[in-house]
Amino acid sequence: MKSPVNVLSVSIALSCFTSAAAAKELAEKPNIILIMADDMGYGDIGCYGSKSIKTPVLDKMAADGIKFTDYHSNGAVCTPTRASLLTGNYQQRVGLEGVINAQMDKRIYGIADSEVTMAEIFQKSGYQTGIFGKWHLGYQPEFNPTHHGFNEFYGYVSGNVDYISHRDGIGIYDWWHNTDTCYDEGYVTDLITNQALKFIESNKNKPFLLYLPHEAPHFPYQGRNDKADRLPGLNFEMLGSRSDKKQAYKEMVEIMDENIGRVLEKLKELNLDKNTFVFFCSDNGATSMGNNGALNGFKSSLWEGGHRVPAIAWYPGKIKPGKIADDPVISMDVLPTLLNVAGISNKVRFDGEDFSKLLFSEKEMKKRPLFWRFQNQWVVRMENWKYLKIKEKEYLFDLAKDLGETTNLKDENPVMIKKFKTLLKDWEKEMGNYAQQTF
Repeated sequence: MKSPVNVLSVSIALSCFTSAAAAKELAEKPNIILIMADDMGYGDIGCYGSKSIKTPVLDKMAADGIKFTDYHSNGAVCTPTRASLLTGNYQQRVGLEGVINAQMDKRIYGIADSEVTMAEIFQKSGYQTGIFGKWHLGYQPEFNPTHHGFNEFYGYVSGNVDYISHRDGIGIYDWWHNTDTCYDEGYVTDLITNQALKFIESNKNKPFLLYLPHEAPHFPYQGRNDKADRLPGLNFEMLGSRSDKKQAYKEMVEIMDENIGRVLEKLKELNLDKNTFVFFCSDNGATSMGNNGALNGFKSSLWEGGHRVPAIAWYPGKIKPGKIADDPVISMDVLPTLLNVAGISNKVRFDGEDFSKLLFSEKEMKKRPLFWRFQNQWVVRMENWKYLKIKEKEYLFDLAKDLGETTNLKDENPVMIKKFKTLLKDWEKEMGNYAQQTF
């Protein structure tokens, strides 16, 4: 006679097996590191043509991975790009088209609870999530990154701080660990990297999403050995007291490059490099202190120099070394792409498109219009054509032949202009009228 089956024992065994399998599957998930520079221009990296600034780490990442020649920030300034990067949507849909600055009456603005962020999606999928550096999506406690999907936050909530004293644009101390103010001495770029390395170490056996938004090379222009400018009771120059600001800018980029190298070395030390996808980009183009290469315009403008920025993807053994991607890609595309890389299914709607086919195959992105709007400037981009409107002045450029935007082809292409204006009108209707929202 056969022994009766112990249903409870079988159920427990199956449960343990299922749990173990789930744990194994989670442990094999790739780690994700998203690194963003602040106000770095298209020509500020060696592999993008810089002759004066030395960036051996980023250059090596590009040589071992893929370099994007037509990558764009969603915004021409800080807050909008960060809103789109973390939500996968146009910043207009998020309601953060402008910059949240340090003035007291502006601190009421921030990312809404209703927005689903990158960190929340990864966190719910079993990832440990950390942000180390610049937030700039709201000052008030309810906007803190730990309330928007990040397990750990270390850095500052404003648009910029003194690299030494850690005070914001109106002199208020702005340095946090999670929801508490902390008092750590040191240079911003080094401090956030130190904390990021601790995060990697503590999560070496778990999948993690590490968001490392650097302050460099945003003003104040200060090197590692400079004095603090923003101190209690003192007037200070917003850009910093150094007279040789161009040299300071160079130092800041090179120190950031050095610290990115520390992150990659930590991955190798822990044998995580082959299972970690790293993406680097800038949040907008450079100011006149930096280098936008052959592009026209600077930060805050919708000429190419304001939003076409460097971007590099690195994934050893997965991405063919030395690849070049010429397809138009934008900040809001990063989130759906990272979800694909991590194998995370998601039902949240995005304006952005997954560009992983550019990473792992020779396929191209599907053709689509892209839109920008900021301070009486509008852009519609379709393939190589760019429609630009500044107040009432209209331009049309063929970027394949005229990357510097020197020849206005508007008068020769009235049908195309009409098409672009219709696309823009329909897009603005979909986004809603956030233009009246002034930060």
